[in-house]
Amino acid sequence: MSKLIASLIPTTPAPSSAAQPPLNSRSSPPSHYPHSSSYEINPISRRNAAVLLSSIITPLLPSLLQPPLASAFSIGISGPKEWLKEQKKKTYKFLLAPVDGSRNILQSAYLVLMKKSEAEFGEDDLAEVQKLLVSAARDCVPLDRNSFVEFQSTTGVEVCTFRLVVKNASSLLDDKDPIKLEAEAKLDDLIRSFSSLNGMVRERGIELTSNRQRVADALNDTISSLNNLEQGIKDCLQI
Repeated sequence: MSKLIASLIPTTPAPSSAAQPPLNSRSSPPSHYPHSSSYEINPISRRNAAVLLSSIITPLLPSLLQPPLASAFSIGISGPKEWLKEQKKKTYKFLLAPVDGSRNILQSAYLVLMKKSEAEFGEDDLAEVQKLLVSAARDCVPLDRNSFVEFQSTTGVEVCTFRLVVKNASSLLDDKDPIKLEAEAKLDDLIRSFSSLNGMVRERGIELTSNRQRVADALNDTISSLNNLEQGIKDCLQI
């Protein structure tokens, strides 16, 4: 290409000042220049050379700057959906963090509920269990929401953390996908378990041993529902 450019641009040196014609030389050309048009030579200016090069190079630019289409397929470039799926798999631990945190809270609530005898279990222990269960439910039980969260819910904002997690995990699946529907069913089951469990704790007489055992059994059922939801989320992520 450099040889082509060099051949198109004239390289004759500029005439010296001594060889320049006088200012009033607009009359007839010198007699020694040939007058026959068949022998007249018009040198290519730099501007014309640039235009000529542009007409040659411009059509070649797409093929020079872009790789062949076949090579793009040969290196295995995946679509955006597959890329998003892989990113979700890489960050699944962060997505499941609320589930794991609630499981730990429920286990702590179980210890507070059962570690003391009937005589030792008091109002402070009951308040601690209630606080832990509300925290573990993560705003998925309407009766346990504070006024601000309830206001957000009435404006159409999704406040249930577990529902947000399921939506995120299943966002690449079709609405009728059996895996997505199964995860949503497990979510509904978990919310029912939390609602039942927290309702029991709000009842009077929990300090009695028999009632505490009933709450402990419901607490274990809620942990099982939480584990089932975790598996449903993993199924959505194909982990």
